[in-house]
Amino acid sequence: MTFEEYAFARTAALVRLARLLTGDEHRAEDLVQDVLAKAYAHWGRISRTDQPDAYVHRMLVNANRSWWRRRSRREISTDTAIDRVGGADEAAGVVERDALWRLVRDLPVKQRTVIVLRYYEDLDDAAIAEILQCSTGTVRTHARRALQALRKRQDAPAPARTGGM
Repeated sequence: MTFEEYAFARTAALVRLARLLTGDEHRAEDLVQDVLAKAYAHWGRISRTDQPDAYVHRMLVNANRSWWRRRSRREISTDTAIDRVGGADEAAGVVERDALWRLVRDLPVKQRTVIVLRYYEDLDDAAIAEILQCSTGTVRTHARRALQALRKRQDAPAPARTGGM
């Protein structure tokens, strides 16, 4: 498979994964663009591997991790409201998913990465361990801690709002 074919077929999936890892659509697109540029430079070696997807996923996770390490480049994101026509059931589902992903976004980077790779990309512990370059036990530990934190935060009462209108 040529790089162009790979990029055409997988870019949308890579952007979705990056968006879940970063929590920001624009930064996700930038991250994928950077990773694909690096992958293009090394495509001969990457395409010879058994799993080019796993290699590119690892590049994406590492690029996201590197971004978080550079504290001076952190941006403060704000919520934006998108008005769309839809039914009440659809709106409730969106609100519930949004609340869950807000909780996931608040997890530490490694825990969030494990949750996204396991439940969104549907990867097993061995594949995640290969991407993160750690043991499967470490993957299970991060997953367990993340799920505990999510359950604890989900069960916690919402903070009371203060201030006037």
